[in-house]
Amino acid sequence: MPNESVLIIEDDTTLLRGLKDNFELRGYLVGTAGDGESGLEAALTGKSDLIVLDIMLPKMNGFEICRQIREAELDMPIIMLTAKGQEEDIVRGLNLGADDYMTKPFSIRELLARSAAFLRRRKASTPEIYTFGDCTLDLRSHRLFRGDRELRLSPKEFRLLELFLRQAGRALTRDEILRSVWGTGVLVTSRSVDRCITTLRSKIEKNPRRPTRIQTIRDVGYRFEPS
Repeated sequence: MPNESVLIIEDDTTLLRGLKDNFELRGYLVGTAGDGESGLEAALTGKSDLIVLDIMLPKMNGFEICRQIREAELDMPIIMLTAKGQEEDIVRGLNLGADDYMTKPFSIRELLARSAAFLRRRKASTPEIYTFGDCTLDLRSHRLFRGDRELRLSPKEFRLLELFLRQAGRALTRDEILRSVWGTGVLVTSRSVDRCITTLRSKIEKNPRRPTRIQTIRDVGYRFEPS
């Protein structure tokens, strides 16, 4: 039985209930949202493995949700649902980062099959253990080791380190880090990022005052160098 999480963003309550029930019957953990704003917040703050996203939504459309998800460097598969079936909608969604689309009315069995295929490929391509220097981050057990010694991380420190490892070598702005680690529904400033960086450096850097892994990029943010 799968244990992946699926977020369904759909304003048609009957369809939403039907999709939720069918995914849950197959063992998925299902989150739902009935409008664009709550759907985007759930996508940015949660840990969904796959998103089923309607295009026509109240408060914010699916195109904008998809764009902001990808800008936040979240890489879960997105399957867009459209009632129109117009080519321009399909192309626009794919250009914004959607992985697939289905035109209403559609077969729920086909949607489930496509979802399972995306999740299989994602699971096969996503590392569950990251190693850098003498440190090992195990995403399965949610633990960090330095040699044989376990290092205790706060939830924010763990998510920050996971983000750095997934985006190793890439410059991340403080705003990107805030969205990915704290989410959009929390009122925090970039100073929160800096403080979390400081505490994380104290745990993984050989010399936190001269960091070699979490490097500061002036006027931009930070970059993680695993080697």
